[in-house]
Amino acid sequence: MIKGLMFGALLLMANFSFGQNAAISGRINGEGTTKIAAHVSLEGTPYAVFTDSLGVFRFDEIPPDHYKLSVKVDGFQAFYKEILLKKEDQLNFEINLEPLDRGADIEDVVVTGTLKSVRRSDSPVAVEVYAPAYFKKNPTPSIFDALQNVNGVRPQLNCNICSTGDIHINGLEGPYTMILIDGMPIVSSLGTVYGLAGIPNSLVERIEIVKGPASSLYGSEAVGGLINVITKNPQNAPLFSADLFSTTWGEYNLDLGFKFSAGKKAKVLTGINYFNYQNKIDDNHDNFTDITLQDRISVFQKWNFHRKENRLFSVAARYMYEDRWGGDMRWNKSFRGGDEIYGESIYTNRVEVFGNYQLPVKENLFLGFSFVNHEQDSRYGETSYIATQKIGFGQLTWDKKAGLHDLLLGAALRYTFYDDNTVGTSSISGENDSEKIVLPGIFFQDEINLTAHHKLLLGFRYDYNTIHGNIFTPRLAYKWSINQNNILRLNAGTGFRVVNLFTEDHAALTGAREVVVLTDLKPEKSYNANLNYIKKMYFGSGSNITLDASAFYTYFTYRIVPDYETNTVQIIYDNIDGFAVSRGVSLNSDFNFANGLKVILGGTIMENTLTSDGFTEHQILTENFTGTWAVSYIIRPWKMVIDYTGNIYGPMRLPLLGDLDPRKPYSPWWSIQNIQFTFDGFKNFEIYAGVKNILNWTPTKGNPFLISRAHDPFDKQVQFDADGQAVATPENPYALTFDPNYVYAPNQGIRGFLGLKFTLK
Repeated sequence: MIKGLMFGALLLMANFSFGQNAAISGRINGEGTTKIAAHVSLEGTPYAVFTDSLGVFRFDEIPPDHYKLSVKVDGFQAFYKEILLKKEDQLNFEINLEPLDRGADIEDVVVTGTLKSVRRSDSPVAVEVYAPAYFKKNPTPSIFDALQNVNGVRPQLNCNICSTGDIHINGLEGPYTMILIDGMPIVSSLGTVYGLAGIPNSLVERIEIVKGPASSLYGSEAVGGLINVITKNPQNAPLFSADLFSTTWGEYNLDLGFKFSAGKKAKVLTGINYFNYQNKIDDNHDNFTDITLQDRISVFQKWNFHRKENRLFSVAARYMYEDRWGGDMRWNKSFRGGDEIYGESIYTNRVEVFGNYQLPVKENLFLGFSFVNHEQDSRYGETSYIATQKIGFGQLTWDKKAGLHDLLLGAALRYTFYDDNTVGTSSISGENDSEKIVLPGIFFQDEINLTAHHKLLLGFRYDYNTIHGNIFTPRLAYKWSINQNNILRLNAGTGFRVVNLFTEDHAALTGAREVVVLTDLKPEKSYNANLNYIKKMYFGSGSNITLDASAFYTYFTYRIVPDYETNTVQIIYDNIDGFAVSRGVSLNSDFNFANGLKVILGGTIMENTLTSDGFTEHQILTENFTGTWAVSYIIRPWKMVIDYTGNIYGPMRLPLLGDLDPRKPYSPWWSIQNIQFTFDGFKNFEIYAGVKNILNWTPTKGNPFLISRAHDPFDKQVQFDADGQAVATPENPYALTFDPNYVYAPNQGIRGFLGLKFTLK
């Protein structure tokens, strides 16, 4: 009664204060209580607020128009209401939300942590979720680039010339990161470098990230963590969308998306991404292109079929072609593969097919499947790398609830065919011997609801590798819901990784290094523990803060580390005689203020070391600190949003070519910062513009050069001793060879960008 009188008085005062201006106000309730910090917005406009301590929201001075009111609260179905607002209207709504168990809603639902759809707050595994709106704060032409603003995740460039790279999670290199699309492991090994390019951003529903080993569910490669790119359901996608932007460097990116119905039984979602950059720039004056020239097309299509009892059946396919090159500014395709003018030219053809089918039986049985064919034709100077990889994958899962137990049983079969023209697929006699690996596996998971506040997850996986034999990976997770605003999670488990050198280490191909494998390499093993704590705080003003803190520790045995330093013209591979450790702490914080200001801050302090023969050293190309931020502010009268994003990295050890190398052995502290202005004052249209890398920072600062001996890329003027080591001469005083692998950051300076979005719902 008292709350009702206070609410009525508040509305009366609001009406008196704002007179004849149009306004929308109301109170949010759910299961008999008012909902504080509920997110209320007018979709497609800058108007968005959080309810205050009485569950009240209000929008003032709103122009007459058609609006869609949206209310979202964790644990409740999203609420939508169409509104026709006329001049001087003073609309007031009393909204009662329905809990999720009375209907279906995808809000706050994740699948990556446990291989089943659960509310994020209920998952015993810590899963970070990023919506497309987060990545739109700093528009990029690929998901690879977009991940630079995720705390603890760093896109690492591996070559100054062709700009290929991988994704580091908590300092661990790309081969330890598994990339999934709709839960299928179709971006791996050979395709890791290229698989994240060309996924149309307009088709991404969300990205889920798990940091730490997940091998008990996903198998090899999920040692450092995994990234699951989840595409939109055609039913929820707009009828048509287009997003075009360009930069002052001459980059052009186009994303198209549209859907249609194929009869009464299917809905189809199609996406097209095209990226083009053909502008040769050499700002550091080494006669080599600063960034790679690219011409890429990607086409994606997803079919969702309507079946009896709403059983799931979806099939998707993607084709990508890319032509990229970098190198000497004088290079053209007539020099491809020759030793006259140096260039790195890569042609990529990639086809992916994947889907999920729910069997027509009473039990919850799901069959997931995928197939990938990756063809790559590359020239690194006069070195050819021609490779083919085919991966077939099938997985059957059974989801069963039994009392306090939520069971998941599964069987998976993965077949990998890999062939290339390197020593990696040669027999002892030197003949070609393509690699064929069959990897069957079974896994079991039991999620036990001990009490209303305590949940325990036990998992186990067994795989049989045709080369390495039996592989066991157990897993444990515990979740304690202290109360609605405090959650504690503990995860522990093991991981393994089967190695394919040439698909994972670009340095083995570029430049003039010889690959040396000392022994039969054993698969790496890891032991991991992760402690995660989430705290939510709500304030009477309608503001709220979420803190997400984690501590992690991973111990590796049989770690495989490429040795670039023993011999400057070789890369030596072997299992280290010792161990490796990755450990650290991270904090993500999310501040939402009622005045339209939103601040997301993240920081990770970590240490990645290698210990061999009693000597411990820091891993190359791994920073001790990384930080990210995204600050957004809505100027409602102008219908404008300002986004300020950036990252900062601590020093990392860099690969030098000997004691005489004049380049810095450690990188400095460095930061990439961006600003964007978005205007949303037109119906269906959105205009955005801004500046990337506003500090104009590049890794050339403080270094005499980045690419070693760019003037002699074929080492024609280098003299070597009897051991094959370069020696100092008057022409080569630093005893260097050609090497483009001294790279740790993008070599692209300040640039402006302008974009236009169109959406038809």
